[in-house]
Amino acid sequence: MSTYAIGDVQGCYAEFIQLLDEINFNEQNDILWFVGDLVNRGPDSLKTLQFIKSLGNNAKVVLGNHDFHLLAIANNIRKPHKKDTLDEVINADDASELLTWLRQRPLHFHDSELKFTMVHAGLPPQWSLQEAKELASETESLIRSQQFDEFLNHMYGNQPDSWSSSLTGNERYRFIINCFTRIRYVDQNGRIDMDEKGAPGSQADSLLPWYKIKNRKTMTDKIIFGHWSTIHLGNEKNFSQYNVYPLDTGCLWGGELTAMRLEDEKLLSVPSKQKKLHK
Repeated sequence: MSTYAIGDVQGCYAEFIQLLDEINFNEQNDILWFVGDLVNRGPDSLKTLQFIKSLGNNAKVVLGNHDFHLLAIANNIRKPHKKDTLDEVINADDASELLTWLRQRPLHFHDSELKFTMVHAGLPPQWSLQEAKELASETESLIRSQQFDEFLNHMYGNQPDSWSSSLTGNERYRFIINCFTRIRYVDQNGRIDMDEKGAPGSQADSLLPWYKIKNRKTMTDKIIFGHWSTIHLGNEKNFSQYNVYPLDTGCLWGGELTAMRLEDEKLLSVPSKQKKLHK
């Protein structure tokens, strides 16, 4: 039995199937972890969702920002972007079943035996692993409730940009979801900057990648994430000192789709079939 964490698939179904062949995936015994963004921009979001859902307990999935985008469009809260490829999911015969399944996925997943935690984008420096788990659970209850449709009207926005345990209501949930699904850069005071999206080195001097913030409470915890395709294992040599494992290798943009075997941290990748594009 092996456990593989896989970077952002984003509807790149052909590469995903090829990657499963590369790792000799055994559906009876192996476990797959998905860092979120299962759908959108790639050509086969529907097949991707259907297949991953069919894996049952052999698939551990956390929600990403594109997964939330699908839910918002399906609920007529957001209009599709020009590059979105979500119509086939929304119009599918099993759309309701797929969307309900997606809403049951967590924001945070931790395996105490393997000692790995998985989120889509990252964690703010102020949260311990236990706090992240509790805040994720709190927000997941909202996502799975009847109040979620109303909350979607208030989910988008970059404020508040600093954590306080006194945050309540929509502002509290918005901040929590932004951290789990959108965070990249943070300043030394823990303020999150949602506007900076480039590779490290392109940001303002006052900002650092979230995992490099001094005294980050999760510095000793092993965290797997995706979301940020300009950083990934293999293009920097010092991720180990931060205990982070970024796995989005930009399959959507013509890069690769990557899996890491958690038992020995071995990386396996397949090349993208998508055109090399700039975001």
